[in-house]
This record gives sequence, C-alpha cells and structure tokens, in this order.
Amino acid sequence: MKGIHYNYIENNNTNTKTELIIAGGMVAVTLASAAVLSSVRVNADTDAVDEVSITVPSACTMSGNIATGNEHTASITPNTYQNNIGKTTITSYCNDAGGYAIYAIGYTGDKYDGEDHIKLIGTNTNQKISTGTAKTGNSQWAMRITPVTGTYAPTIENNYNSEDYHIVPDTYEKVATYGNSTDATGGTGSSIETTYAAYISGTKAADTYTGKVKYTLVHPSTEPAPITPQSTETGKIRYYANVSDYQGTMADQDIAASVTLRPSNFSRTGYGFAGWSDKYDYATNPEAKFYGPMETITLNTADYTGTNPGLSLYAVWVKSQGNLQDSTKVTSVCNSLAPAPIDGTANLSSVSALTDQRDNNTYAIAKLADNKCWMIENLRLADKDGSNNDIELSATNTNSPSLPLTNVYLSSTTSNHLSASTNPTSTVWCTSNSAACDNQSMLYTGNTTDRGTSPKTSANTYSYGNYYNWYSATAGNGKYANGSGYTAPGDICPAGWTLPTSGSASMDFATLYSSLSSTVANIRKYPNNFLYSGLVYGSSVSSRGSNGNYWSKSAGSSGSAFYLYFYSRLVYPSSYNYGYNKIEGYSVRCLAQ
Repeated sequence: MKGIHYNYIENNNTNTKTELIIAGGMVAVTLASAAVLSSVRVNADTDAVDEVSITVPSACTMSGNIATGNEHTASITPNTYQNNIGKTTITSYCNDAGGYAIYAIGYTGDKYDGEDHIKLIGTNTNQKISTGTAKTGNSQWAMRITPVTGTYAPTIENNYNSEDYHIVPDTYEKVATYGNSTDATGGTGSSIETTYAAYISGTKAADTYTGKVKYTLVHPSTEPAPITPQSTETGKIRYYANVSDYQGTMADQDIAASVTLRPSNFSRTGYGFAGWSDKYDYATNPEAKFYGPMETITLNTADYTGTNPGLSLYAVWVKSQGNLQDSTKVTSVCNSLAPAPIDGTANLSSVSALTDQRDNNTYAIAKLADNKCWMIENLRLADKDGSNNDIELSATNTNSPSLPLTNVYLSSTTSNHLSASTNPTSTVWCTSNSAACDNQSMLYTGNTTDRGTSPKTSANTYSYGNYYNWYSATAGNGKYANGSGYTAPGDICPAGWTLPTSGSASMDFATLYSSLSSTVANIRKYPNNFLYSGLVYGSSVSSRGSNGNYWSKSAGSSGSAFYLYFYSRLVYPSSYNYGYNKIEGYSVRCLAQ
C-alpha cells in the first residue's frame, strides 16, 4: 500500500545487543518508455515498437549496529552523572523524492509507559528512571544524536545534536530528516549516531536497569508523524481515530464480558475505514488484533477494573489506490489482495481502498472468503452538495466523461435519481408498494453529513451509510412487476461493481456465507464488517444495533426482493420473508464484477 511506510529499530540501552525489527514496504513505480530497436525493420505500411518497462523502487530501509567495544551498558555510581553511554550507528538507504524522516520515542518493557522509561529488571518494578535532562536531581536519562558526515548526512532536528543531551521523548518526536534521497540499496546511505547519558540518585536500588528507544523511519517525509499510544479509562472502551486529519467524534463504551463494538463515526478524506485494532501501530505490529466495526468480542472484565487500564481501540485506515470506476485499477488491486482471514490477525495485505468518482467517498475493499472483491463499508452515495436536492444518475461521470457514473441502468428512465431527505415522510418516501413506485428511486440520508459536536452512539453514525429502497438500489431497473427469477440489469453501485445476487445457495450472499463456515459471528468479523445497521421502515430508522439488512439485485415477487438478513443468532442469506419490503430502506454493499 502506498502511504506511510515504517521501519522500526528498537535500540536496547543497557544490554550488549540491538533488537532490530525491520518492517517496511515497497511501492513500484513503473516508467514506461517506447523505443524502436535497430534490428526492427519499419516498412512503409507497418510499424513495429518494442516497449520497455523499467521499475524503480520507492523504498527505504533502516539498519542499526552497536559499535564494538562501546555497547550501551554502564556502571554508574549513585548521585553521579555519566554521558557517552554507548554509541549506535543507524543507517538509512532511501530512494524517495520526498526524502524521509526519523522519529523516536522512549520504549520500556515492550510497553510505552508515560514518563517512566528505564525499568528495573527484578521484583521491584516501581524503581524506574524517567526521561529528563539527566543532569542532577531525579534519576533521569537522555540522548544525543549526531549526523555521520558525508554525502548523505541527514539534518538533526530539535537540537538533538547540541552539546547537551536531549530529553528522551515520551511521545514521538522527529529527530532527523533527509530530503530527495536517491540511494536506495547501496552506496554509503545516510547515518546518524546516538549516545545516551544518565543521572542516578542515591535512592535507586543497586541492580540492572534496562530501557529502549524506538526509532521509526517515515517516507515520504511529508506524511503525518506516527501517532503516540492514547490514554485509557478503567472499565471503558475508548475509540481513537489514530490520525490528526479526521472528522467525527465517538463516546466511550462500558466494558462487559460480551460487548458489541461501536461502528465508526470517524471518517478521513482519501482513506477507507477497515475496522478497529487494539494497537496504535497495527501496520507493523505483528501482535495487533483486528476487529470488525460492530463485532461482538469477549473480554475478561477483571482485566479492566480497579487500577487496571481500560481498552483503547484505534481506527484502521487504508489509503485510496485509485478510482472504483477504473476497471484496470480495480483488477490490479483485487488481484494483489491476499484472501482475508477471519481470525482477527493483523493482515493489511488483505485490504485496500478505492474512491467513488461520483462523490469522492473512499471505501475499504477486501478479497473475502468467497475469493471475490467486496466493499467492506456501506454505500454512502447521497446528495452531492448536501442541499437535499435530487442527485441525477446521469449516463457519464462529469469528472471522467468516458466512464459511466453507475453500473449499467436503463437510459430510457428519465427519473433515475436519488431523492435525499433527512426526515422521510409520505411525500418523499414511496409508501404504497405498487407500480407507482417504479420511478421513485428514493433514499434516506442524514447519516454522513450531520456529525454535530456531541458523540454519536446510535443515530447519524458514519459507518451505517445511507438506506435505499429497492427501486433506488437498482437505479430504476427494479420494477414492482419484476417477480421471482428477475435480476436487475443495473444498480447504483459504481461502474464495474454490482449489487450481490441472492435467492439460492449458489448466489453471492449465500456463497459468501457458506465460505464463512455459515456462522453468524463471522459475517461481522474483520474484514467482512457487515453491520447491524437496521432499516428504514415507514418514516424512521429501526433495529440499529440488533439486525442487518442488505439489498440484492434479485427480485422475489411483485412486492418483495431478496436480501441478506441477520441478527445475533441466525443469518438468512436469501431472505424475502416480509411482504412489501421493496419500499423499505436497507443498506447496500457492492462487489467487483
């Protein structure tokens, strides 16, 4: 995935070795050129061109070593200050026009620990050494970073290379940068050297203390800095967007033995929301767990009571790789995805994101257990300008006229539109399920634009998306008279995408459900992410948090169409049990054709 690429070095401060973790990515940039080779004859009526493709990696790596005989270990007399404790050389090789940045954060005992960073190894774990100036007073440690001189010497930030030692950061701080780097895999690279200092008071127990600094390489350097772990509250689940460029707010949730997580009310321009993780650094943390936005999880409540911390969950974001309507891009992205596991493991190779050109909404996508590429977010197509006027489903996209706006639909239907209303009434919502509804393609909206300032717990939640009656979901192709065996030839999914089929065991919803071992829990797990988004019945939303309803493009009878229906105990992948349900507002998921 293009975006932030992290390489981690964890630098052990007192032991004789460096613990090294390299976790990075490569973005292949293909530069196509054409050349006519001398051996190719070009006749008057023919042409011959030999196309040459050159791949230039945009990749950055980081490595570190402890200078022999100068390890990070020292015996310090109490009430004394000692500097130049060891020296580590950290070398980066990078081929990125944006250069790179290196961030650092104090790291202790495999956990970030507020102001305390060096911990006693033994029984008395309260004996800690805090980050500080490491001069006098409290027991403290500090760091100094100097550039290695040469062609690729980086710039040291925040006075880390001053004569004095700098406080070891307890949140991520940028410590070095280098711009327009062109040395990817060989040559001298660019290097920094880090040494440490410490002051130990006479109150500290005589023992061995150990701590670490975690270095993170980010490229290009214009990308946001890594996010520091966030606070928790005992007995609460706290939700974090985990980035600075987001919209929306969310309230805390009480911890229980069995708890259904809340859907996200966070959004981020140009990124799809893929679920929740229990680690802020989920992109490179092999121990991270991933959860669906409304997955039910089991917790040991004793772990979150008394003085124990609560549970922090972080939004999992996936950067858009292009447009949903670009068939070449869709094929490339979907083919690159690994089949998605459903065991909660951190596997971002299973997800990506693409952007709908109609309204610039970005959706996370995944290759699910049926080996098909699905959106894993509910469709949010609505009124473009927020004025609650009709949005016409015109034959072409104004941004790219050569691309159809939607999937194939009946061009002869003049009233193919979505009538947006934040409060459906009988005047805008088709309430009589009859032929009169054929051209009344309506949706219920108000979920993606009204955030307000207060946390949203039930209404107006971003992940729920919008609700569409069947006439709207099929973009006017689905008529009242369309009965069993009819499949709408078009729908409101983007060009190249389609509503699922339903009605028999061999159709899309049933096949997916069977591939998920036919368990109700799996359909809500990451990355399947089907939500209890409820439905619109009459003039209001109901059953949010208790059941899910998703349209297919298959008709069931004159007044009914097939859909996916599920609740806590059962899943009906081909349900049309309720009469007149073509007029009800359900959620929409699209899959690649």
